[in-house]
Amino acid sequence: MKQLVIFDLDGTLINSIADLGNATNYALAKAGLPTHPASAYPMFVGNGVRKLIERAIPVSMRNPETIDSLLVDFKEYYEAHKTDETRPYPGIPELLADITSRGVKVAVASNKYRQAVVELVNHYFPDVPWAAIEGQKEGVPVKPDPSIVFEILAASPTPKADVLYVGDSAIDMETARRSCVESCGVTWGFRSRGELESAHADNIADNTTQLLRLIL
Repeated sequence: MKQLVIFDLDGTLINSIADLGNATNYALAKAGLPTHPASAYPMFVGNGVRKLIERAIPVSMRNPETIDSLLVDFKEYYEAHKTDETRPYPGIPELLADITSRGVKVAVASNKYRQAVVELVNHYFPDVPWAAIEGQKEGVPVKPDPSIVFEILAASPTPKADVLYVGDSAIDMETARRSCVESCGVTWGFRSRGELESAHADNIADNTTQLLRLIL
């Protein structure tokens, strides 16, 4: 049985793509820029909100000043609407309750800015005894840099052989590899099974029942 499971947030624990897309489109429209259909956003997310904004704007406008301006509007909208359409994926609340009742520690490692991560995790999973909730912070590199995982391991020391990192993208699989912990890609998120396979996921789960078997 694993002692610690580290979860990515967006695309792994919660389906947040609609609210992320709506907030980005709000910022784009306010700046007079073209917006995008919801179907475009799964490939825009994954490297933090700043990268999301960069990918959403025309190449000719990808400069720090424009991105900073759009980020202000994005966060203004997202803070007010981040739970409008976001929901936990099926089976996730039950999975978390099951494994924590057996003594497995759980943590979140996200590239989203930390304030939103903490608020979303506490909103959707208020009864889960999280060992750590980490998001993007000033001065700390985003995933796939392993720093965020090392911070979690410092807060909750666990042999790496007893850790499982769970995420939905190649970024997550690379994060696990660089952290020297076992990875599991989930196919219910924003990216494809093919991406997870190409990223050399140690395991791939199509549902929470399969994930539970890997943990226990």
